[in-house]
Amino acid sequence: MNRNYLFLFLFSLVMSISGLASLPPIDRDESRFVQATKQMVETGDYIDIRFQDVSRYKKPIGIYWLQSAAVALSGEGAAAPIWVYRLVSMLGIALAVLGIGWTGTKLFGANAGLAAGLMMAAIFATAFEGRDAKTDAMLLACCVAAQGAMAQVYLASRRNEPVAGHLPWIFWFAQGVGILIKGPVAPLLSLLTAAALFAFERDWRWLLKLKLVRGVALVLLIVLPWVAFIGWKSGGAFFQEAVGKDMLNKVASGEESHGLPPGFYMLTYSLFMWPFGLIAVGAGLQALNRVRDDFRLRFCLAWYIPFWLVFELIPTKLPHYVLPAYPGMALLIGWVLTLSPQDANAPLKRWQQWLWWSTAFGLVVVSLGLAAVCVGAPIYITHSFSWWSIPAAASALGAGYLAFSRQLQVPLPRIGATAACAGITYALLFGVIAPSLKPMWLSPAIRQAVLANQACDTTVLASARYQEPSLVFLVGTKTVLTDVGGVAEHLLADPACALGLAPIGDEQKLNGMLSVRGKSVNRVAEIDGLNYSSGDKLSLGLYRVAQ
Repeated sequence: MNRNYLFLFLFSLVMSISGLASLPPIDRDESRFVQATKQMVETGDYIDIRFQDVSRYKKPIGIYWLQSAAVALSGEGAAAPIWVYRLVSMLGIALAVLGIGWTGTKLFGANAGLAAGLMMAAIFATAFEGRDAKTDAMLLACCVAAQGAMAQVYLASRRNEPVAGHLPWIFWFAQGVGILIKGPVAPLLSLLTAAALFAFERDWRWLLKLKLVRGVALVLLIVLPWVAFIGWKSGGAFFQEAVGKDMLNKVASGEESHGLPPGFYMLTYSLFMWPFGLIAVGAGLQALNRVRDDFRLRFCLAWYIPFWLVFELIPTKLPHYVLPAYPGMALLIGWVLTLSPQDANAPLKRWQQWLWWSTAFGLVVVSLGLAAVCVGAPIYITHSFSWWSIPAAASALGAGYLAFSRQLQVPLPRIGATAACAGITYALLFGVIAPSLKPMWLSPAIRQAVLANQACDTTVLASARYQEPSLVFLVGTKTVLTDVGGVAEHLLADPACALGLAPIGDEQKLNGMLSVRGKSVNRVAEIDGLNYSSGDKLSLGLYRVAQ
């Protein structure tokens, strides 16, 4: 059993490591997170959260502290490369996978825990989040730890067994850290799970075994010190921004152009649960048919369904929002392994068959789509063929083939083979193919041009039109994001050292602004590419004042 835990932890690390260093900073959220952490390291202020001179009060402090710790351990300081920050996310996914293996083992046995852990390590959602230096991977680890502890308390209560003394403390510690990572998400997941169980069973007494008073005290001990400091330092602005604007706007309306109708998560399920979406749906439907017979199934379904429904109803939608619900489905994949083949593959109801076939169609579409992306993206973006596309596409198709099982009970070796094929796909897609799409990665190209042409150690870049957060992270915190007029003023203020970046189409306009001071610009570099965040094709010039 202990070997299973070690295997799952190491397997998850292997699944996430490719691309950690080779994939450039991803605009825009990741770059904002890592730049805010970088500024904490530069200034020594680990309470306030800022992006350049602007406060960044959308999320609490937890992820910035963890990333700052990774930077400190690296010894690189503020010059730490992007992979150092991403180590926190890679560790978060590994801890979540370990937690699912632990929970599955306690609920359904060692093989079930191993199957659930393999599934969580290999789905597209965790593969992406494990390489993205944001909050969601570590939030998932907190949610799994809290839910896993609560599941075991619930299990012991239903069996009239004593509750292990460490479980309530794991639950509340995970809740406290989860709040520091991403506010109310982890408590919301547990509250919805408990509410669904109460609605089904009309029994809440088992919750008392979580040691509520002492547990809440522990959460307050974890959360309140920083809350008090940031409230004082920001003059209350943090609460106005994080609660009054960010959280309430997400609930009331689609924030930042992410407003979508209900059904979004159902439509994207096959991608973000790839390649295990079909296997998970089959297990979930069988569990639904037996929910009255087994309280363990009630817990797993209460973990997944209410959380998913709530986020379907919230107008603001992003794919990673429902990630904390996925472990509930992973556990059911493990549960099916404990059944006899006859019970595991019992016929589904007609509507369930329609849902199963719809998910099967989604599996086929996503598998073919990923294979097509592996082959087509280099051709479309770089106008060249990558030989790495062949094994990447083959492994994507192999994962899809192995995951398309007409039997709802999928043997553990086949689950492992499916996970391995998916891992090869991610390793090549994120570690080799995506980094090779050079026209997509404008900020690293601009950084190289700046390093090659800076006249002084104190050179600062001003950029017009291209204003992505990754540029600030890679080129420097003092980078000025402005318009063409701002670039002209920047160059005139420090003609010996300053550099400016602007669309080549605006070069005449830039020269006109400098001519009133008897100056002109030299174009010292040209960077062409695609700003994939906005979809704009750009041809940018790097300029300095002609001497």
